Amino acid sequence: MAASARQWWTVAVAVLAQTLVLLDNTVLNVAMETLADPVHGLGASAADLAWANASYSLVFAAGSFAGGALADRYGPRRTLVAGLTLLACASALAAFSDGATELIVTRGFMGAGGALITPATLAIVTRGTAPADRTRAIAVWASAGGAAVALGPVVGGALLTRFWWGSVFLVNLPVVALCLVGVALLVPGLRYAERRVLDPLGLALSVLGLGLVVYGVIRGGRPSGWTSPAALLPMTLGLVLLAAFVVSQSRRAVPGFDVRLFTEARFAGGSVTLLLLFFGLAGQLFYCAFYLQGVHGLSTLAAGAVMSAAAGGIVLGNQVSPALSRLLTVRWCAVAGILLSSATFGGYLLFDADTPVAWIAGTLFAQGVGIGLVVAPMTAEMMAALPPRYTGAGAAINAAARPVGSTLGVAVLGSVLATAYRGAVRPALTELPPGPREKALDSAEAARAVARSLNRPELLAAADRAYLHAMYVTAAWTALLSLAGAVLVIGYFRPRPSTTEAASGYGAAPSSNRAHRG
Repeated sequence: MAASARQWWTVAVAVLAQTLVLLDNTVLNVAMETLADPVHGLGASAADLAWANASYSLVFAAGSFAGGALADRYGPRRTLVAGLTLLACASALAAFSDGATELIVTRGFMGAGGALITPATLAIVTRGTAPADRTRAIAVWASAGGAAVALGPVVGGALLTRFWWGSVFLVNLPVVALCLVGVALLVPGLRYAERRVLDPLGLALSVLGLGLVVYGVIRGGRPSGWTSPAALLPMTLGLVLLAAFVVSQSRRAVPGFDVRLFTEARFAGGSVTLLLLFFGLAGQLFYCAFYLQGVHGLSTLAAGAVMSAAAGGIVLGNQVSPALSRLLTVRWCAVAGILLSSATFGGYLLFDADTPVAWIAGTLFAQGVGIGLVVAPMTAEMMAALPPRYTGAGAAINAAARPVGSTLGVAVLGSVLATAYRGAVRPALTELPPGPREKALDSAEAARAVARSLNRPELLAAADRAYLHAMYVTAAWTALLSLAGAVLVIGYFRPRPSTTEAASGYGAAPSSNRAHRG
């Protein structure tokens, strides 16, 4: 096989593996309603669902630093095989979970597999392709996010229509098998001259720190409130542990999380921008799933089909971003994408129980376009800013920015949603007995179950109104936080001649007219 053809087959294997990782993060969105059902699911509470979603992203984010170190030390090929194997085993266990706690734990092990896969695939794409093809290869890799957003809700909805909820995890097994065959036949054994040392202490600090922060945020969304010791103490301790993690990494000769990489303004700005972008996307997908299935009454398959509209937009945005970046520069291409996605987050303020599904799908498509305009050029810029020996470290941070953002997005925006919902629905529950009243306060899904069991149709309408109010509040915060990403891009991606742009292929306008475009 010719070298040029082989490298694209290698990229295809890496993209398939990365799509599987992101698919596992999105497929659960349409399964939320089913998992909350005590008959057809696990009877999971709102907090259980938040943790089932967060445990995957949390371990994925924290473990990505170890994944990057392992990819640099043992080669991305071996690391990819280990990650795929772990993901397959954990998926099988998750499918047969007996309760919410077991599901949360197995989802965490799935996240550990993803933490090994993502840095390895980005390292394979970056180092396994010729320099002239690298920009295109990274854009294709970044498009895996769009494919996952498309496939996750549709695959999940189709499986839940025909099979039990565990099928959304078992579907991983044949894909993993195909990836392992592809790795064995096509992926080269890339190694680096410098062998990085593993850092168990740093990994423990990052996992515990992120875990405590997320736990505190989720507790803040409970009836006890954000100022309760149950919320403040874990958040404070988590921040202290994360600070200790950063300090410990700054003192290591070869750290897993190299804080020195953030002295490069474009790498630092890109990392935080991606984090905010996925913060908004994950949080929005979380409350959109409940809106479509709860307020609109769509089936899991129909809701998945509507949500997949965002995927088409992401793929389109990824494909047009190189040309648009050359026309506008990376800076303004990213700003345009963030402004577009922020506008669509704000568009939720116009949604109600009667909003046409086509309008919702169109909004999600536009949102995807905005995100696609940011991810590929930003990823290429970040990776091109680093010397080759830091590819694994940079890939780990790049990979971690997405799940960290997703985890915090679900935790923070899910807690905001829960707090706003309880405040809106409480007046409609005053006449209920204490037990049903407390249950109805937990979530709109629980309130609907109470309404049906007590034959109280007026409570169904009250739950829908309260959820819509909560969604408006949450969407407004999502839009504001998304706009912060535009401020970061404007501040960090200043117009100046840059070897980074020349290396990445994005925004490489002639130096004579570049300053006028920035």
